[in-house]
Amino acid sequence: MPTSSASTTDSARSSANGGVQSLERAFDLLERMADAGGEVGLSELSASSGLPLPTIHRLMRTLVACGYVRQQPNRRYALGPRLIRLGESASRLLGTWARPYLARLVEETGETANMALLDGDEIVYVAQVPSKHSMRMFTEVGRRVLPHSTGVGKALLASFPAEEVRALLHRTGMPAATEKTITTPDGFIAALEDVRRQGYAIDDNEQEIGVRCLAVSVPDSPTAAAISISGPAGRVTETATDKIVPVLQQVAAELSEALASQSPAS
Repeated sequence: MPTSSASTTDSARSSANGGVQSLERAFDLLERMADAGGEVGLSELSASSGLPLPTIHRLMRTLVACGYVRQQPNRRYALGPRLIRLGESASRLLGTWARPYLARLVEETGETANMALLDGDEIVYVAQVPSKHSMRMFTEVGRRVLPHSTGVGKALLASFPAEEVRALLHRTGMPAATEKTITTPDGFIAALEDVRRQGYAIDDNEQEIGVRCLAVSVPDSPTAAAISISGPAGRVTETATDKIVPVLQQVAAELSEALASQSPAS
């Protein structure tokens, strides 16, 4: 497709940090689309990014041609299917980086360790290291669950504004996995207040009877992530919780540092 000299100049222009300005703008628009729920109009992108409409239109046309964005019948733009493959590969890599830290959790707590991400309105497990006990918990990597019945879900949503949490719960519903599952928005918002006060989240027989889970978020993760340990309620007792939570918090901090070191310097 022929390109005007003005467009060519803009594409090649370097930004202040040595990057290509048009690339930086395109990725910024993709992230803004994700923050807006995956579908936006050009005027919304212009208002949030400060870029002129002609610039946004040119960038979006390129992203559509590449399959990273698609244009809806209503003329709005949505994240495209080609991003799915990139996201799945990135999730697997993130899980690979996390495995040594999860192995440490298993060594120090004796329980199964997991890492999970918030993907849209769902929790997806991206890594696990199983306990060495004969009786242990097992969650298949790639499994998706709703956040309201999990410790990792609470840990991840504790940093979200209450109105965003309520909107998510409205979209997903709050089906009961067990008789102990929290099934009201007010009850879940109160549980998130406990997470913020305590510094960790608990799933107390809420996803599966007989299983307790302790979870913390990974600070400053490039995508919302949490790590957890899970085990039989008879082992993950209140006394065990006092010993396990500091280990979880320390490992989460170290994992955060490791992930930051994988990012290019600004």
